[in-house]
Amino acid sequence: MLVYPSAIDLSGQSLRFLAQHLTRRRRELGTRWRKLSAGQQALPALAHLCCGDTYAQLAAALCCYKRLVRLTT
Repeated sequence: MLVYPSAIDLSGQSLRFLAQHLTRRRRELGTRWRKLSAGQQALPALAHLCCGDTYAQLAAALCCYKRLVRLTT
């Protein structure tokens, strides 16, 4: 399960749809590996399209979220 700490409404169907297209495109290009899986790459892309946040803002939000989780557990 992929989680993005935000109040945006993303359906699992749209995430799977984009992840499938990314996977297909990777096969067409013949890329050997990626640091992120297709689903992990699709999540910030959809968050960017829905909210208009830059990738730097998305990364900062995720970093703060991880720190908060660590402090509260």
